[in-house]
Amino acid sequence: MSHDHHHDATLDDLRKALTREFWDGKYAASDRVWSGKPNQRLVEQTSDLTPGLALDVGCGEGADAIWLAEQGWEVTAVDVSRVALDRTAQHAIERGVDSRVRVGEYDVLAGHPPRHPRRTKGFDLVSVHFLHVPREDFDSVYRQIAAAVAPGGRLLVVAHHPDDVSSGARRPHGPGLLFPPEQLLSALGVEGGSSDGWETEVADAPVREQRTPEGTEVRVRDTVVRLLRRP
Repeated sequence: MSHDHHHDATLDDLRKALTREFWDGKYAASDRVWSGKPNQRLVEQTSDLTPGLALDVGCGEGADAIWLAEQGWEVTAVDVSRVALDRTAQHAIERGVDSRVRVGEYDVLAGHPPRHPRRTKGFDLVSVHFLHVPREDFDSVYRQIAAAVAPGGRLLVVAHHPDDVSSGARRPHGPGLLFPPEQLLSALGVEGGSSDGWETEVADAPVREQRTPEGTEVRVRDTVVRLLRRP
């Protein structure tokens, strides 16, 4: 869930770009916003995990949620946009996994963790891809999301790395929105690779090739963090 912002955007502007109105408008303006393929880092980081109950935060049009369901996960896909959720539900039907994908509205600025309607202990996997929020909201948003991970479960966060501000791939992003692995680890109190609550399995900034809208191939860097919540 990437956002189109400029370097001089105000905090109010950045927060407006997290609202249902903003994203409903973005999705309604196009039949398809994203590629329909699961994120590369999701595939890399979850292929060795035993399927269970998963939460996809900022699910967009559902490609990640549907891929997880095809691997055997029971997926709750949440987003602030009703248009996006309707598309996710429709795509799940088309792929034959609607029995394993439920959708629900979630506003990351709402001030509470996302929840499963029937399970109180949390999710075995919470996946968050390219959720970029203002620095002022960052710690509270990611702590709330992390609170949805069950004991023994995992949090997977993938984001655009600050190196991409100068790569040409993230021109619309203000530098304060992109973050390295260390920023997330600090927000969750995971210093030195582990804490009382978490063990760091992956904290990396790998590079991949990406094609720009103009058709140019550029090298981009991702922030990739996978944490295990201690039982």
